[in-house]
Amino acid sequence: MKIKIGSRRSELAQVQANTIIAIIKEKYNLDCEKVLIDTKGDKIINVTLDKIGGKGLFVKEIEYAMLDQKADMAVHSMKDVPYDIPEEFEIVAIPVREDVRDAFVAFNNISFYDLPKGARIGTSSIRRGTQIKILRPDVEIVPIRGNVQTRIAKIEKENLDGIILAAAGLKRLGMQNIITNYFEPMEIVPAISQGALGIEMVKNHPQSSIIKELDCYDARICVDAERSFMATLHGDCHDCIGAYAYLDKDVMHMIGVYRVSGNIVKKQLSGDKNDYIKLGAALANKVLEGN
Repeated sequence: MKIKIGSRRSELAQVQANTIIAIIKEKYNLDCEKVLIDTKGDKIINVTLDKIGGKGLFVKEIEYAMLDQKADMAVHSMKDVPYDIPEEFEIVAIPVREDVRDAFVAFNNISFYDLPKGARIGTSSIRRGTQIKILRPDVEIVPIRGNVQTRIAKIEKENLDGIILAAAGLKRLGMQNIITNYFEPMEIVPAISQGALGIEMVKNHPQSSIIKELDCYDARICVDAERSFMATLHGDCHDCIGAYAYLDKDVMHMIGVYRVSGNIVKKQLSGDKNDYIKLGAALANKVLEGN
């Protein structure tokens, strides 16, 4: 039996798929093959995501491939997966989560906080750009898109002082050595589910029972709490939204950020980890109450 794994073509997406393939091979001694799929989000790289429909653009074509039985499962960056996935599918596993933080990559290794006034920072994310301007109102945000390597190349091509990327992606690519600064979650609240991978399958797929064994419960409930926050706010990449949940024994701590009536509101909440869905919704309602 060979498991067909749908993946985007980018190097990072394939590294993520290879990670899951290695786990499946080691755990079950099953062979896998990648099915590389072009998504709309990958084809249109000259405009920001909020202009062309949002994050679902990175998963739809892969879901179609699963419905057509061209792929058995898909490996996604969970931050690319909308909270309202089609009813035909399920996220069967969320393995151990990587670093959730955003990272600053500077061409000349100058710290973000030591950049000159008016420095040009590249990011396509409204969430990152908005929070960067709170930390440094003097900098200029320059929209950039493309895979990790393309964005790094744009530092020189577009005369940028640096760019913001997810630390998880750089670490998975073995490129953590180029990180100049990490932003702690209190400084820049991460994207919903940042650092987490999700394995999506058609419901009741014959192989779903073994893939479910790859699930990390702690990672799952933290990601689901963050997605509950997003679902309550009906949020997407069209505005500044972020959340991060982490565990301290039986207590879940959460921080969330969202734009309310033109103002950026950041709130925190803690509670019993078993109430993770309710905690995400409660944090969203606390944010909606505003300042």
